[in-house]
Amino acid sequence: MRRGRSRSVVRQPRNPRNLPVTRMSRKALYKLYWKLQAAIAPGLKDSQQDYEDVLDRCAAGELRWLDVGCGHHLLPAWRFEEEKQLVSRANLLVGVDADALSLTKHRTIARRVQANIGRLPFADGAFNLVTANMVFEHLDDPTAQLGEIARVLAPGGRLIFHTPNKYGYATLMAKLIPEAFKGRLVYLLHRRKEEDVFPAFYRINSAADISSIARRSGFGIEEIRQSNSVAQFIIIPPLAVLELLWLRFLMTGAGRALRPNLIAILHKHA
Repeated sequence: MRRGRSRSVVRQPRNPRNLPVTRMSRKALYKLYWKLQAAIAPGLKDSQQDYEDVLDRCAAGELRWLDVGCGHHLLPAWRFEEEKQLVSRANLLVGVDADALSLTKHRTIARRVQANIGRLPFADGAFNLVTANMVFEHLDDPTAQLGEIARVLAPGGRLIFHTPNKYGYATLMAKLIPEAFKGRLVYLLHRRKEEDVFPAFYRINSAADISSIARRSGFGIEEIRQSNSVAQFIIIPPLAVLELLWLRFLMTGAGRALRPNLIAILHKHA
């Protein structure tokens, strides 16, 4: 369970500016998208920014921090400098992932352990903060796995995770796409390799599911936040326009429950 966002390098004919043609095309499409977003959905904020803001607020004090499903990085790749500043606050920071290759690519967490979330090789109460960024959609037994996280959390410690909303449009579309095509589509849209795409179960991916499973696993609930994202179809302008119109509706109170992502802040009972 990890968040791989590595980019592959494809050799292409060079243009006069010495950039790959495909890279230039994507760059132009991104520039067009940001103009469209500013016109159609001004003020749209991505859930990764919301998640970073929550970590910035909560990562303080005598910090013993565990990031589960740590993948290649703790924040998105384009927030590398901010990630370095954030992790520097921790007195102890450990990353856990089931995939050994992913652990070798991590750029900011020095202490990395290969392990499954359901069997963490740490003492009871070893950490006072556990985080997970786009990992919990892959949990196959979230009640047991949250119970294991609760075991390694000290009383009063927090679990903060960012995950898709199973009622969000992106998740519903993902469920309709045949597995044989999913990897190629993800690479086209986001440049994520097929080896970084994993089965998703969406068993703790609604506010109701989080509340129910958290309480059964020994957690209290501080906040469950519905959060938007930028468009998924950035490089396909006609689809990006339609998506931005929907995202504009989701920015209103009436669309809150259908926003594509969730950020949960839980605490272990003292």
